[in-house]
Amino acid sequence: MAHDIVTIDTDDRGVATLWLDRAEKHNALNAQMIRELHEAATALSRDDAVRVVVLAAKGRTFCAGGDLGWMREQFDATPEQRGREAGALAWMLKAINLIPKPVIGRIHGNAFGGGVGMASVCDVTVGTTEVTMALTETRLGLIPATIGPYVAARMGEARARRVFMSGRAFKGAEAVDLGLLSRAVAPDALDEAVEAEVAPYLQTAPGAVARAKALLRHLGPPITDEIIEHSIGELVACWEGTEAPEGIGAFFAKEKPSWQS
Repeated sequence: MAHDIVTIDTDDRGVATLWLDRAEKHNALNAQMIRELHEAATALSRDDAVRVVVLAAKGRTFCAGGDLGWMREQFDATPEQRGREAGALAWMLKAINLIPKPVIGRIHGNAFGGGVGMASVCDVTVGTTEVTMALTETRLGLIPATIGPYVAARMGEARARRVFMSGRAFKGAEAVDLGLLSRAVAPDALDEAVEAEVAPYLQTAPGAVARAKALLRHLGPPITDEIIEHSIGELVACWEGTEAPEGIGAFFAKEKPSWQS
């Protein structure tokens, strides 16, 4: 399977690193990256030689959120087109969330919006103390909609309320406190910390791990197709309102929307 901006490297232990490989754009999510991530998640789920997946990113940034060009396309799109694009992101996140192997997130640099969603679908997330994370959607008149079910499941509603609506940035230590990161380490210790999370799984029965993960997902907060469809509809509704056009338009014009003093 040929990919251009998502790549997979698998070592002889069966540890597959799924790379976001769009460093020049800070690994921002566009239609192509979303499609390739969904395809990669499907392939990794079916590959019996893969025992562990590490979700990582090349360059200085884990994921800057939505690509500006992609957002500009949504600005002029019809509700049906917006629904399809929002759905592509939502179903990609579901595909990663349900990979029947442990998924270890390697989080560095910045993780905004969809980048927080990507971290939320990992089983373990190891980040740096210097990482900056934020759910910035409300600053633009949008909401963390399609990533919302996974953010809520990862952080719990009470902790998510601290950052889900405010758009404020937070660093690695607070991300651990919020439950978004499992550990925060010095940047030069990141790879060692990721390896420490990978190693125990190489002593486990793959089938038992897959069944345990599926059981835990069943016991945790439900993320049904109906909930996913509702999140898609909520994002489309934001685009159809007055705030998102103003916020996105102001962003591209390098101006402030009316709600920012």
